[in-house]
Amino acid sequence: MTEIKIALRMTAVTLVLTGLAYPLAVTGLAQAAFRGRANGSLVQGPDGRVVGSELIAQRFASPAYFQPRPSAAGNGYDAAASSGSNLGPTSRKLRDRIVADVGRLQKENPHATGPIPAELVTASASGLDPHLGPEAALWQVPRVAAARGRSAEEVRVLVDAAVEPRFLGFLGEPTVNVLLLNLELDRRFGRRIASD
Repeated sequence: MTEIKIALRMTAVTLVLTGLAYPLAVTGLAQAAFRGRANGSLVQGPDGRVVGSELIAQRFASPAYFQPRPSAAGNGYDAAASSGSNLGPTSRKLRDRIVADVGRLQKENPHATGPIPAELVTASASGLDPHLGPEAALWQVPRVAAARGRSAEEVRVLVDAAVEPRFLGFLGEPTVNVLLLNLELDRRFGRRIASD
């Protein structure tokens, strides 16, 4: 009976420490030190409403906006079903999807120069990567500029300004957050509602 009492006390202490005290302490520290990040890195539009998260890609169908990588998450860009497609290099389904995406991109971007950047036809491991490499964003500049009635140079300047450098100067690759870039487009040139 003594051993059972000790075991129950240890269980209660462990439960309070690891199930209550530790999570509350970590949550409190995160809220105090990194409030925005701890709450999902939410992004607000010009009207103050939340329009998305810096960490999760979303679909932009209008030609006036930059498009992210394709998504294999759920029915596409579904944060509740984050996952890759798990389709391998010999998969006919993957090949057919990439061929269809190449055709769509060529049709939607008739004035783009150079080959289509690979990341515009390949999904990320999570299916929700909100970033593109600068080359993939720059490849879309002619379409976005034409849809907004702006010069390619005006739009290219925004892309160049949106490039996030390597972490600590040497980790990873430079990236562009598609949501933040599209919000900057709206801020500079006005919101495009038609065909969004």
